[in-house]
Amino acid sequence: MTIIENDYLKVAISNKGAQLASLFNKATQTEHMWQADPQVWPWHAPNLFPVVGGLINNELLVNGDKYPLSRHGFARQSEFVLKDAGQQSAVFSLQYSTDTLKAYPYKFDFHVMYDLIDNALRVTYKVLNLDNKPIYFSVGGHPAFNVPFNGDGAYEDYYLEFENSTGQLETHLLSAEGYFNGQTQPVELQGNRLPLTKNLFNNDALVFKNIQSRAVSIKSAKHAQTLTIEFPHFDYLGIWAKPGADFVCIEPWLGCADTENKAVDIQFKEAIQKLDAGHVFEAPYFISI
Repeated sequence: MTIIENDYLKVAISNKGAQLASLFNKATQTEHMWQADPQVWPWHAPNLFPVVGGLINNELLVNGDKYPLSRHGFARQSEFVLKDAGQQSAVFSLQYSTDTLKAYPYKFDFHVMYDLIDNALRVTYKVLNLDNKPIYFSVGGHPAFNVPFNGDGAYEDYYLEFENSTGQLETHLLSAEGYFNGQTQPVELQGNRLPLTKNLFNNDALVFKNIQSRAVSIKSAKHAQTLTIEFPHFDYLGIWAKPGADFVCIEPWLGCADTENKAVDIQFKEAIQKLDAGHVFEAPYFISI
């Protein structure tokens, strides 16, 4: 486990998946990350690459060929190499291998970079194209945050506050297998707030494709502590919790699941990212307390 810290935050990151495992608020002595209870949901904050969401039949289509690739891709299950670490920053790398080429036929170096900026943690995804042709990928975060904070109050005391959205959002519905089914449903807000309830996610994640907000905060009606996710470069947002669990995931995505009965080649997947040979992609998001 790699530890970085400053006066505000102490952060722990695992080499497996380069996963954020702890985000500890020193001032309030609050652990904000879900602690991966294996009986409920055994993750903290998986990093999603080279796909986000599910692929039909768990198969990636590339130029007509099929490659076995599970939901959210292989990065979250992979051992990363710690490339660089200081007191307040750390860089993890996952480079292509004979194993990754069997599932994803592109040569890449995927970095997950963490650095502390006062009371915020910046998480940056960096993709280097090491191939001699364009590569296609999706990338996203899946961090799970404890609700309530420090066991303070009830889950229903908390709400999500959207920076630039009021009145109503539209979620894109998922099938039982985790594919989009082509249907949408309104999500009513109270002003710019979405109250958290234990049955909010009974029908799977809320997925927003055209959201105007680029920041979402977790707040309580009973105290002033706040946690905010800012995602200026991510066009899609997922919000999810396992029904009944004491956490909520706020997930910035560049990519999304397949639509049922519509398997397409990777270069035509919705929200796919294209990176030319020799080029570099970077996209950060921020968690602040």
